[in-house]
Amino acid sequence: QKYCQNVYKGQLASVHSSARNQELKKLAQSYQIFVSPWIGAVTSYKTGKWESSWEDSSPWNYANWAPHQPLHIVTTCTTLSVRDGLWRSRFCIQLRPFICQY
Repeated sequence: QKYCQNVYKGQLASVHSSARNQELKKLAQSYQIFVSPWIGAVTSYKTGKWESSWEDSSPWNYANWAPHQPLHIVTTCTTLSVRDGLWRSRFCIQLRPFICQY
């Protein structure tokens, strides 16, 4: 997120519809990347429960989690699968491609 903000003056992408999810999946595929890129969803423990939110503070009104996701063990960031378009929790420290929006 910080790299996206500092270098590109943007935010990690937030996804609010199935159409947008498909658009971002196709965008990632067009770059021929095989590692699922970061999107802007973070899952963390807040006010006594696990919840997901967007880094850009936009409303949480759509989700496309893979089965058994998101993980509820530690704060996690989210990837968008270039294969199936599903979201998966990953440890935020991993280096991965990312989708930055403006």
